[in-house]
Parts: sequence; structure tokens; C-alpha cells
Amino acid sequence: MKKLRTILLGITTAVMLGMGASQAATPANTFVMAKDIADIITMDPAEVFELTTGEIIANIYDRVMMFEPEDLQTLVGGVAESWEVGNGGKTITFKIRSGLKFHSGNPVRAEDVAWSLQRVVKLNKTPAFIITQFGWTADNVDGLVKALDDRRFSVTITEEFSPGLVLNALSAGVASVVDKELVMSHEKDGDLGYDWLKSNSAGSGAFSLKTWKANEIVTLDANAGYRHGAPGMQRVILRHVAEPSSQRLLLEKADIDMARNLTPDQVKGVRGNSEIAIDGYPKGTIVYMAANAGHPVLGKTEVVQAIRHLVNYEAMANSFLAGQFVVHQAFWPAGLWGALETTPYKQDVARARSLLKAAGHGDGFELTIHTLTNSPFPEIAQAVQADLAKGGIKANIVTLEGKTLWPKYRAREHDIILARWSPDYVDPHSNADAFAHNPDNRLEAKLTGVLAWRNAWADDSSNMLAVKARNELDLGKRKEQYLELQTMLQKTGPFVIMFQQNEQVARRNNLRGFVSGSNFDLVFYRNVKKQ
Repeated sequence: MKKLRTILLGITTAVMLGMGASQAATPANTFVMAKDIADIITMDPAEVFELTTGEIIANIYDRVMMFEPEDLQTLVGGVAESWEVGNGGKTITFKIRSGLKFHSGNPVRAEDVAWSLQRVVKLNKTPAFIITQFGWTADNVDGLVKALDDRRFSVTITEEFSPGLVLNALSAGVASVVDKELVMSHEKDGDLGYDWLKSNSAGSGAFSLKTWKANEIVTLDANAGYRHGAPGMQRVILRHVAEPSSQRLLLEKADIDMARNLTPDQVKGVRGNSEIAIDGYPKGTIVYMAANAGHPVLGKTEVVQAIRHLVNYEAMANSFLAGQFVVHQAFWPAGLWGALETTPYKQDVARARSLLKAAGHGDGFELTIHTLTNSPFPEIAQAVQADLAKGGIKANIVTLEGKTLWPKYRAREHDIILARWSPDYVDPHSNADAFAHNPDNRLEAKLTGVLAWRNAWADDSSNMLAVKARNELDLGKRKEQYLELQTMLQKTGPFVIMFQQNEQVARRNNLRGFVSGSNFDLVFYRNVKKQ
């Protein structure tokens, strides 16, 4: 009965959207996807930090800097046409592209860009830290981020950060350029248009927001005057379909073009359908184990190295993880600038036993693995438990909800944690600052956002290289330093990095051009076409 109601709802929605009652296909000029969009709480790019809205604003707004769908490895100007670094790396002066227009028809001015960044700092919502780390505050940002004329604006940082890091951070969602004139026309009580922009759009990107009905639908309309040319689809529709089984049914009946949340079993079930294709997109989420360096046994480098050699990564990736995770063994995700993509570890029990013997634990020992209750973490823990037993290590598994697990982790009350981590923005510093940089290892320092600190691990060489890479002015050298830092942590440190999430998307095989990059806000619709 529940499935029947879902089908009827799909037909009704199709009629409402002008798709017709026939379930033969979606309109040729409309891209329809089914997705769980319950996480949407705002459309304001100064506040957006949820997965679904992150990708939506990537299609509504151009940012100061961009990773474009044609080349997700190369940082380029978005609204910015060119830029110059001066003042010893502290000031970057940007020139914006000429002829850009917002969806309203208003011209995109340097004033709009500077105001957009100032607005993020003054509102100080969740993602504001991405740019406030540069020393910007509500009190000083107007003097540090400012328009110089109609086409030029400058940003000045007060911290010792690489200009490359600043440029990468300005490709994040908080660097979306909003239409100041339009937004301020809706200002209420000095809120900088915040109440209005939560459910409206004011961008210059490939699409504009037409409709958002919470837990129901999001509709985007194409911007025919977009700087890259008109998008391939005149309209994009995100339908809220929470149940993966319902997504599969709608896809098989061609009521939608794409299903975004199928389970591994459902993906397997549709593979035999000649009208459906499965695509995989490596995402920025990594799965790792971390050993508490304060533990009398796990604090030994040889022991953690032995654990790296005991894990059978490929066996998990090729079985119960079913293509939704791929083997990855560095702290920065594959597919992003500066990523180390080598995977030097495979299961080698003999090597592991030799390392344990050298560390004085050839007879094995006992430990506890704490992890999350939701799949696939218990399954991974069980596989690791069996792998560790081959080296004589007895692992007990304790599963906890995040609200209980994370405080335990932040208090260093663990042996081994099995967890996940995603970048906050597309720069290696985002993860290096967590995995490799612990400037104060004292318990009372309480650097709870630093994974190295949580695991009571600090290393002078790692700290120095992390700071050096953060501050390096030359992008080529900076990339090499991050590669060196990732290689270093593959051999030392408390982390056993195992997997990177691989988003599996099921689509009708007449659809082409969907791009889903490594980060949650690098998902693009403008190149989608139907054959």
C-alpha cells in the first residue's frame, strides 16, 4: 500500500509540474532527480552548510573563485577574471569579469563581491569560519575587504596564511557573490536580507531558484545569459523521496531521470536494466581508524604500522562496501588539488607480526574499537576485528551514537576510534590542520577540533611541515609540501586511513553531463543533456 501511495504521489506531482500523467519519460528540457532533501534549512549562502543545499547554491551562484565541472582539479576565477598578490602575500587584488549580470538584470560589481564577503563575516553563521580564520571580524572586515572601483576589489589577511589557501577558501559556498541591491531591498531590521534570502536567490549562476517547498521539492530555472552559455536543461527539479526503494521504482518507471540515494543492494538490482546506468563519484569523506597515542601499546609507531599491514582493505571494498567506498590511504581526498593517491598498504600478516615483535608485542594484546552504530561502520569494525586477530590482536567492538561517541573521542577516552571525516573547504589545509598539526598536546589545551590532539599525538616534523605548507606562497611548492606531509603520515602518526566514499548515482541512460565532485558543494547541473 505504501508503494502504491508513492507511485500515485509521483503521478500527481508530474501533472502539477507539467510533466503529464504518462510515465514514459520526463520532459526533454527538464532534469528530474529523486533525492532525500530533508537536510535543507536555508538557501542563504552565508549560512548553507548542509549537503543538499551546498550543491544547490553551487548552481545558483558564481563564487569569487571556482572549481568548474570541466576540470575539478584546477582552481580558476569565477566572478574574478584575474588577481594579483601583493603586500608580502597579505593582500590580493581582484579584477572581476566584465558584462556579468545577476538574475535580476543588475550588473555584478566589485561592490557586490566585497559586500557578499563582509555579509558572511557580520552574520557569522556556521560556515563563516572558512573566511574569518583570515583575521576578519565584524569590526574590521569593511576595511580589510573592500571595493576599489566598479571592477576591482581587494582582500587583506592579518594571519600568516598562503595566498593559495585564501584563493581556495574563496571557492567555498560562503564566497558566493550575491546581488546587494536586490537583497538589501528586502532587508528587515538590519538583518542584511537574511530572512528573505533563506528562501530566495540572488545570484548570477547557471540557475535561479524558482521553488522550494520543505521536504517536497526544489525547482531551478536556467539562466539563459550565463557566462558559460545557457545550461543544457531549462529546468532542474529535485524531488524529495526519502525512501531509496521508492527512488528505484520511480527510476525504473522513468518518472525521474536520476536516483541519488540507492543502497548497494538496490544498485545491484538495477544493474541488469539496459535503460539505467550507474556512475561512481569519489567524494571527500574518508573513513579512518585512529589510535590513542597515550595508550601504552598503541602509542608505539611500530604497532600502528602493524595494524596498517593487517587490514584487508580490498576485501572490504570488493564485498559488503559494494562500490560505495574505494580504498584510499591519505588524509586529503583523491580528486582534489594536492591529493596523494598512492595506496601502499595491503594485508601482509607476516610483515605485521614482525613489526609487533619488534615493538615487544609479538604475543599480541587486547584493545577496544569504538565506532558509530550506523552502517557501514559496524560492518567495517567486524572485518577489522577479524583482520587484527590474524596478528594476535584481540579487538572488542563498542558501537555508540555520535552524540556519545564524539564526546568520548574529544576527551581522549578511547583505544581506537573508527570514524569519518570530510573537508570543510577545498584546500589541503582543511584536513592537514586536523590530522597533522597539533601545536599543543597538553590535555588542558582542549584542541578538540584537531584529530591529532584527540589522539594525544604531536610531532615536531609534522607540525613544521603543516605550517610551512599553509604559509607557502608558491603554489607548486605548496602542493609538493602537502604531498610530502601525506606521505609522512602514511608511515607515522596514529591514523590508519582506509577508504573514501564513492557516491553511486543511478540514471536513465539518455542523460549525460551530471558532475559530482569530491566536495559536497562541487555538484553541477549546467552540462546535463538528454539524448
